[in-house]
Amino acid sequence: MAASAVRRFIIVFLLCLLTGFGALFTPPVQRADVAFSRQLVGIAYNLVVLFGGHATRDAAILRSPGGFGVEMRDGCNAVNVTILLFSAVLAFPASWKMKAAGLVAGSVLIQVVNIVRFISLFYLGQWSPNWFDFFHSYVWESLIVLDTMVVFWFWVSRVLRMGTVKHAEA
Repeated sequence: MAASAVRRFIIVFLLCLLTGFGALFTPPVQRADVAFSRQLVGIAYNLVVLFGGHATRDAAILRSPGGFGVEMRDGCNAVNVTILLFSAVLAFPASWKMKAAGLVAGSVLIQVVNIVRFISLFYLGQWSPNWFDFFHSYVWESLIVLDTMVVFWFWVSRVLRMGTVKHAEA
């Protein structure tokens, strides 16, 4: 990539990142964020029950019969890393068709990993609060960011293989 293309990527990436994170502070987006978290907890609840587990759901909280509950709060719904992915994909010089495909597929993959994360923390917290804290704060936090970077890397690889990279000036 030429220096101007790298400069363009960095500028567009940072603008998208700041816009995305800035939007998270607006009341309409905050309401949508809370509703999205509740939907994700609903999906997690349905999966736990589908596979024979026992839980109750109260808005954004998944609770075990023993009383342990895990709440999907701000940042726990992977919206932050989705904004990171969107910023990188939108900044990369690819066609809008490839960008749209990357945004949709990447968002789905990130949320699949996030649901696995949430359910694993639900069970881990019932077993050991110390391990829950460690996995919640360090292991899963790192893995969800790593997942986002891997998704972006696979998407870039596909774009490059298909030869659909645009020139920076376009």
